[in-house]
Amino acid sequence: MSNGYERFESLAPGDGNARWNQSFYYQFYDPKTRIGALIRVGLLENLRETNSWFVFFKDGLPIYNRVNMNLPYTFDRPANGLKVAGMYIHAVEPLKKTRILFSDVDFSVDLCWDERNPMANAIAMDSGKETFSSEMAHVHLEGTSNITGHIVHRGQRTEINGTGFRDIGVGPRNWDALKHYRLAWPVFEDGTALAGVRAISVNGDNSYMRMYHDGKKWLRVTNIDEKQTYAEDTFSIATAHWKWTDENNKTYEMTCKPLLRWFFSLDTFIMCEQIMEYRTTDGRVGYGLYENGYRLPWTGIDV
Repeated sequence: MSNGYERFESLAPGDGNARWNQSFYYQFYDPKTRIGALIRVGLLENLRETNSWFVFFKDGLPIYNRVNMNLPYTFDRPANGLKVAGMYIHAVEPLKKTRILFSDVDFSVDLCWDERNPMANAIAMDSGKETFSSEMAHVHLEGTSNITGHIVHRGQRTEINGTGFRDIGVGPRNWDALKHYRLAWPVFEDGTALAGVRAISVNGDNSYMRMYHDGKKWLRVTNIDEKQTYAEDTFSIATAHWKWTDENNKTYEMTCKPLLRWFFSLDTFIMCEQIMEYRTTDGRVGYGLYENGYRLPWTGIDV
Protein backbone atom coordinates (compact mmCIF):
# COMPACT_ATOMS: atom_id res chain seq x y z
CA MET A 1 0.00 0.00 0.00
CA SER A 2 1.50 3.32 -1.10
CA ASN A 3 -1.29 5.49 0.45
CA GLY A 4 -0.99 7.78 -2.55
CA TYR A 5 2.59 8.68 -1.60
CA GLU A 6 3.54 8.64 -5.30
CA ARG A 7 2.36 12.25 -5.41
CA PHE A 8 5.42 13.29 -3.43
CA GLU A 9 7.63 12.53 -6.44
CA SER A 10 5.84 15.58 -7.93
CA LEU A 11 5.63 19.15 -6.63
CA ALA A 12 4.24 19.27 -3.07
CA PRO A 13 3.14 22.90 -2.52
CA GLY A 14 4.02 24.46 0.80
CA ASP A 15 1.77 25.53 3.65
CA GLY A 16 3.26 29.01 4.00
CA ASN A 17 6.12 27.98 6.29
CA ALA A 18 9.20 30.00 5.37
CA ARG A 19 11.39 26.87 5.38
CA TRP A 20 9.04 24.56 3.51
CA ASN A 21 11.19 21.84 1.97
CA GLN A 22 10.92 18.97 -0.45
CA SER A 23 14.00 16.76 -0.62
CA PHE A 24 15.15 13.60 -2.37
CA TYR A 25 18.08 11.55 -1.10
CA TYR A 26 19.73 8.58 -2.82
CA GLN A 27 22.68 6.58 -1.51
CA PHE A 28 24.37 3.31 -2.35
CA TYR A 29 27.38 1.16 -1.63
CA ASP A 30 28.70 -1.69 -3.76
CA PRO A 31 31.01 -3.91 -1.67
CA LYS A 32 32.47 -5.67 -4.73
CA THR A 33 33.75 -2.49 -6.40
CA ARG A 34 34.00 -0.59 -3.08
CA ILE A 35 32.21 2.35 -4.72
CA GLY A 36 29.57 4.41 -2.92
CA ALA A 37 27.64 7.63 -3.44
CA LEU A 38 25.65 10.33 -1.63
CA ILE A 39 23.18 12.19 -3.85
CA ARG A 40 20.63 14.66 -2.52
CA VAL A 41 18.50 17.54 -3.78
CA GLY A 42 16.67 19.94 -1.43
CA LEU A 43 14.10 22.42 -2.74
CA LEU A 44 13.07 25.33 -0.50
CA GLU A 45 9.96 26.82 -2.08
CA ASN A 46 9.61 30.04 -0.10
CA LEU A 47 13.34 30.78 0.09
CA ARG A 48 13.52 30.18 -3.67
CA GLU A 49 16.63 28.03 -3.22
CA THR A 50 17.83 24.63 -4.36
CA ASN A 51 20.73 22.72 -2.84
CA SER A 52 22.39 19.55 -4.07
CA TRP A 53 25.01 16.98 -3.13
CA PHE A 54 26.66 14.66 -5.63
CA VAL A 55 29.65 12.84 -4.12
CA PHE A 56 31.15 9.51 -5.20
CA PHE A 57 33.74 7.41 -3.39
CA LYS A 58 36.02 4.47 -4.10
CA ASP A 59 38.05 2.61 -1.49
CA GLY A 60 36.84 5.05 1.17
CA LEU A 61 38.06 8.19 -0.62
CA PRO A 62 36.21 10.71 -2.80
CA ILE A 63 36.63 10.47 -6.56
CA TYR A 64 34.09 13.14 -7.59
CA ASN A 65 32.52 15.94 -5.57
CA ARG A 66 29.95 18.51 -6.66
CA VAL A 67 28.14 20.31 -3.83
CA ASN A 68 25.94 23.40 -4.36
CA MET A 69 24.05 24.94 -1.47
CA ASN A 70 22.42 28.06 -2.97
CA LEU A 71 21.24 27.33 -6.48
CA PRO A 72 18.20 29.01 -8.09
CA TYR A 73 14.85 27.42 -7.27
CA THR A 74 13.12 25.09 -9.71
CA PHE A 75 9.53 23.86 -9.78
CA ASP A 76 10.58 20.61 -11.46
CA ARG A 77 10.51 17.35 -9.55
CA PRO A 78 11.61 13.77 -10.32
CA ALA A 79 8.16 12.80 -11.60
CA ASN A 80 8.59 15.09 -14.60
CA GLY A 81 12.39 15.05 -14.67
CA LEU A 82 14.54 17.20 -12.38
CA LYS A 83 17.68 18.88 -13.71
CA VAL A 84 20.05 20.25 -11.05
CA ALA A 85 23.79 20.99 -11.24
CA GLY A 86 24.35 18.63 -14.17
CA MET A 87 22.20 15.83 -12.73
CA TYR A 88 19.03 14.52 -14.35
CA ILE A 89 16.81 12.68 -11.86
CA HIS A 90 13.73 10.93 -13.24
CA ALA A 91 11.18 8.91 -11.30
CA VAL A 92 10.54 6.42 -14.10
CA GLU A 93 8.00 4.67 -11.86
CA PRO A 94 7.23 6.84 -8.82
CA LEU A 95 8.54 5.36 -5.55
CA LYS A 96 9.70 2.21 -7.34
CA LYS A 97 12.29 3.14 -9.97
CA THR A 98 14.47 6.25 -10.33
CA ARG A 99 17.16 6.85 -12.93
CA ILE A 100 19.98 9.35 -12.33
CA LEU A 101 22.18 10.59 -15.18
CA PHE A 102 25.23 12.84 -14.98
CA SER A 103 27.97 13.67 -17.46
CA ASP A 104 31.10 15.75 -16.98
CA VAL A 105 34.53 15.70 -18.66
CA ASP A 106 36.10 13.25 -16.19
CA PHE A 107 33.03 11.64 -14.63
CA SER A 108 29.65 10.32 -15.73
CA VAL A 109 27.00 8.02 -14.31
CA ASP A 110 23.92 6.16 -15.47
CA LEU A 111 22.33 4.50 -12.45
CA CYS A 112 18.90 3.13 -11.50
CA TRP A 113 17.41 2.78 -8.02
CA ASP A 114 14.93 -0.15 -8.16
CA GLU A 115 12.65 -0.98 -5.25
CA ARG A 116 13.95 -3.61 -2.82
CA ASN A 117 11.85 -2.85 0.27
CA PRO A 118 8.96 -0.47 -0.55
CA MET A 119 9.00 3.12 0.65
CA ALA A 120 7.01 3.80 3.81
CA ASN A 121 6.35 6.89 5.89
CA ALA A 122 8.75 6.46 8.80
CA ILE A 123 7.04 9.21 10.81
CA ALA A 124 3.67 7.46 10.62
CA MET A 125 5.28 4.08 11.33
CA ASP A 126 6.80 5.15 14.64
CA SER A 127 4.82 3.64 17.49
CA GLY A 128 6.06 5.79 20.36
CA LYS A 129 4.63 8.90 21.94
CA GLU A 130 7.81 10.82 21.09
CA THR A 131 6.85 11.59 17.49
CA PHE A 132 9.36 13.17 15.15
CA SER A 133 9.71 16.94 15.16
CA SER A 134 7.17 18.68 12.91
CA GLU A 135 9.81 21.37 12.36
CA MET A 136 11.84 18.83 10.36
CA ALA A 137 9.22 17.11 8.20
CA HIS A 138 5.55 16.21 7.95
CA VAL A 139 6.18 13.17 5.73
CA HIS A 140 9.41 11.18 5.48
CA LEU A 141 9.29 8.28 3.03
CA GLU A 142 12.10 5.74 3.36
CA GLY A 143 12.82 2.53 1.50
CA THR A 144 15.66 0.41 0.17
CA SER A 145 16.78 -0.09 -3.40
CA ASN A 146 18.97 -2.23 -5.60
CA ILE A 147 21.24 0.10 -7.54
CA THR A 148 22.57 -0.94 -10.93
CA GLY A 149 24.18 0.76 -13.90
CA HIS A 150 27.65 2.15 -14.40
CA ILE A 151 30.01 5.01 -13.72
CA VAL A 152 32.86 6.26 -15.92
CA HIS A 153 35.77 7.86 -14.06
CA ARG A 154 38.64 9.29 -16.11
CA GLY A 155 37.80 6.95 -18.97
CA GLN A 156 37.41 3.80 -16.88
CA ARG A 157 33.94 2.28 -16.83
CA THR A 158 32.78 0.31 -13.77
CA GLU A 159 29.55 -1.65 -13.53
CA ILE A 160 27.63 -1.07 -10.29
CA ASN A 161 25.55 -3.57 -8.34
CA GLY A 162 24.88 -2.11 -4.91
CA THR A 163 22.19 -1.45 -2.35
CA GLY A 164 21.07 1.56 -0.37
CA PHE A 165 18.26 3.61 1.08
CA ARG A 166 16.48 6.47 -0.58
CA ASP A 167 14.14 8.98 1.03
CA ILE A 168 11.67 11.74 0.22
CA GLY A 169 11.09 14.48 2.79
CA VAL A 170 8.15 16.90 2.69
CA GLY A 171 7.46 19.69 5.18
CA PRO A 172 9.40 22.36 7.06
CA ARG A 173 13.14 21.77 7.40
CA ASN A 174 14.47 23.81 10.32
CA TRP A 175 17.86 22.31 11.16
CA ASP A 176 18.32 24.87 13.92
CA ALA A 177 15.52 23.20 15.91
CA LEU A 178 17.78 20.21 16.56
CA LYS A 179 20.78 19.99 18.84
CA HIS A 180 21.79 16.58 17.53
CA TYR A 181 20.54 13.54 15.68
CA ARG A 182 21.93 10.14 14.69
CA LEU A 183 20.77 7.75 12.00
CA ALA A 184 21.50 4.14 11.00
CA TRP A 185 20.22 2.74 7.70
CA PRO A 186 21.70 -0.74 7.16
CA VAL A 187 20.56 -2.81 4.19
CA PHE A 188 21.33 -6.43 5.04
CA GLU A 189 22.20 -9.05 2.45
CA ASP A 190 19.28 -11.31 3.49
CA GLY A 191 16.66 -8.69 2.51
CA THR A 192 16.12 -7.15 5.96
CA ALA A 193 16.77 -3.48 6.78
CA LEU A 194 16.59 -1.01 9.64
CA ALA A 195 15.59 2.64 9.37
CA GLY A 196 16.48 4.19 12.70
CA VAL A 197 16.72 7.88 13.62
CA ARG A 198 16.95 9.50 17.04
CA ALA A 199 16.78 13.29 17.26
CA ILE A 200 17.35 15.56 20.26
CA SER A 201 15.86 19.06 20.20
CA VAL A 202 17.47 22.20 21.57
CA ASN A 203 15.21 21.67 24.61
CA GLY A 204 16.54 18.15 25.16
CA ASP A 205 13.41 16.36 23.94
CA ASN A 206 13.84 13.03 22.12
CA SER A 207 11.99 12.06 18.97
CA TYR A 208 12.28 9.10 16.62
CA MET A 209 11.71 7.71 13.15
CA ARG A 210 12.13 3.95 13.31
CA MET A 211 10.99 0.87 11.43
CA TYR A 212 12.41 -2.55 10.61
CA HIS A 213 11.86 -4.66 7.50
CA ASP A 214 11.92 -8.37 8.36
CA GLY A 215 12.18 -9.46 4.72
CA LYS A 216 8.40 -9.51 4.32
CA LYS A 217 7.12 -6.12 5.48
CA TRP A 218 7.97 -3.02 7.48
CA LEU A 219 7.37 -3.43 11.20
CA ARG A 220 7.11 -0.80 13.90
CA VAL A 221 10.10 -0.49 16.20
CA THR A 222 9.13 -0.02 19.83
CA ASN A 223 12.56 0.71 21.28
CA ILE A 224 16.06 1.67 20.18
CA ASP A 225 19.22 1.88 22.30
CA GLU A 226 22.32 3.16 20.57
CA LYS A 227 25.85 3.89 21.70
CA GLN A 228 28.59 5.42 19.61
CA THR A 229 32.20 6.44 20.07
CA TYR A 230 33.67 9.45 18.28
CA ALA A 231 36.77 9.65 16.13
CA GLU A 232 39.48 12.24 16.74
CA ASP A 233 37.89 14.68 14.26
CA THR A 234 35.03 15.24 16.78
CA PHE A 235 32.13 14.65 14.38
CA SER A 236 32.60 11.25 12.75
CA ILE A 237 31.92 7.91 14.42
CA ALA A 238 34.62 5.34 15.09
CA THR A 239 32.33 2.56 16.36
CA ALA A 240 28.65 2.13 17.16
CA HIS A 241 26.36 -0.43 18.77
CA TRP A 242 22.60 -0.43 18.18
CA LYS A 243 19.92 -2.59 19.79
CA TRP A 244 16.27 -2.47 18.74
CA THR A 245 12.99 -4.27 19.37
CA ASP A 246 10.24 -4.69 16.78
CA GLU A 247 6.47 -4.84 17.25
CA ASN A 248 6.66 -8.64 17.57
CA ASN A 249 8.90 -8.18 20.60
CA LYS A 250 11.95 -9.54 18.77
CA THR A 251 15.23 -7.87 19.71
CA TYR A 252 18.24 -7.44 17.46
CA GLU A 253 21.74 -6.01 17.92
CA MET A 254 24.38 -4.77 15.50
CA THR A 255 27.77 -3.11 15.40
CA CYS A 256 29.31 -1.19 12.54
CA LYS A 257 32.62 0.02 11.20
CA PRO A 258 33.16 3.03 8.91
CA LEU A 259 34.02 2.63 5.22
CA LEU A 260 33.90 6.29 4.16
CA ARG A 261 33.14 9.75 5.54
CA TRP A 262 32.03 13.16 4.26
CA PHE A 263 30.89 16.43 5.84
CA PHE A 264 28.10 18.73 4.65
CA SER A 265 27.69 22.24 6.04
CA LEU A 266 24.22 23.76 6.52
CA ASP A 267 25.11 27.21 7.89
CA THR A 268 24.49 26.71 11.63
CA PHE A 269 24.44 22.92 11.35
CA ILE A 270 26.91 20.28 10.17
CA MET A 271 26.21 16.74 9.01
CA CYS A 272 28.67 13.85 9.01
CA GLU A 273 27.74 11.23 6.41
CA GLN A 274 29.34 7.81 6.66
CA ILE A 275 28.83 4.50 4.91
CA MET A 276 29.21 1.62 7.32
CA GLU A 277 29.62 -2.13 7.20
CA TYR A 278 27.05 -3.50 9.65
CA ARG A 279 27.10 -6.88 11.40
CA THR A 280 24.32 -8.27 13.57
CA THR A 281 24.90 -10.60 16.49
CA ASP A 282 23.00 -13.31 14.57
CA GLY A 283 25.51 -13.17 11.70
CA ARG A 284 23.93 -10.91 9.09
CA VAL A 285 26.07 -8.46 7.11
CA GLY A 286 24.89 -5.24 5.53
CA TYR A 287 25.97 -1.85 4.26
CA GLY A 288 24.42 1.58 4.40
CA LEU A 289 24.32 5.13 5.62
CA TYR A 290 25.28 6.26 9.12
CA GLU A 291 24.57 9.94 9.70
CA ASN A 292 25.10 12.37 12.57
CA GLY A 293 23.99 15.99 12.74
CA TYR A 294 25.28 18.72 15.06
CA ARG A 295 24.07 22.21 15.89
CA LEU A 296 26.92 24.72 15.93
CA PRO A 297 28.81 25.51 18.00
CA TRP A 298 28.96 21.88 19.07
CA THR A 299 29.61 21.48 22.79
CA GLY A 300 28.86 17.77 23.08
CA ILE A 301 25.91 15.94 24.53
CA ASP A 302 25.47 13.27 27.20
CA VAL A 303 23.46 10.53 25.53
